[in-house]
Amino acid sequence: MMMTEEPPGRVAVVTGGAAGLGRATVERLLEDGFRVVVADLDRDSGESLAKECGPDVRFRHTDVAVAEQVRSLVGFTVAEFGGLRLMVNNAGVSGSMRMSILDEDFADFQRVFAVNLLGVMTGTREAARHMAENGGGAIVNISSVGGVQAGPGVLSYRASKAAVIHFTKCAALDLAEYGIRVNCLAPGGIPTRLLASATADDEMAKRIRAHMAATQPLPRVGTPQDVAEAVAYLGGDRSLHLTGTVLTIDGGATAGQKPLRPARVP
Repeated sequence: MMMTEEPPGRVAVVTGGAAGLGRATVERLLEDGFRVVVADLDRDSGESLAKECGPDVRFRHTDVAVAEQVRSLVGFTVAEFGGLRLMVNNAGVSGSMRMSILDEDFADFQRVFAVNLLGVMTGTREAARHMAENGGGAIVNISSVGGVQAGPGVLSYRASKAAVIHFTKCAALDLAEYGIRVNCLAPGGIPTRLLASATADDEMAKRIRAHMAATQPLPRVGTPQDVAEAVAYLGGDRSLHLTGTVLTIDGGATAGQKPLRPARVP
């Protein structure tokens, strides 16, 4: 049955919402009048953010790799705020960086896929089960340019993010008849603590960031707020005819490296 009614209320869930891209998204959605449930494993940061943001934010300690906790998260949100209109599946982990597949032991595979892929799949399913019975809504899944463009290192991470993109498109087709839009963001080159968690030391992370900045076409460092703006767009009323899309937020890096030209003479 085609669902055409406007979803009730402006209520969102942001997984991995206590820091980085997630925190910026929470703050941006509040500007648009959303009430938000922050889901995260970091209890201290999550509770602190909820306290800082006031009565329109709640915190729910959640491991998205555990299906029952994701189901409980959606139930908690509906009980607290009366509905769910926007689900942002942002929680993610990296893995240990290996510069060659010959050195890879895939010890991080199970956890990376449990959080990055299964967590997104479960979050999408649980949100959609509510939305399908309550006027539809929007789901935004966070992938990565690592899932769009091939490269060495963190192979489990790259594979999981590529799978998120394909899953998003499949879910978009499956859920469109219920008025549920499912879209995907693929950020890249944006400073968060995720890259540092994958590298052996801070110096390596700095070198990788410097390389990304030097090769992307736009001479600007991306910010978590850039991603948050895109979430607000895809989760709001300005994108009602968009579903199954993948938006890269990477300064043009996946379009190609910037051309080599002689320095401009003033």
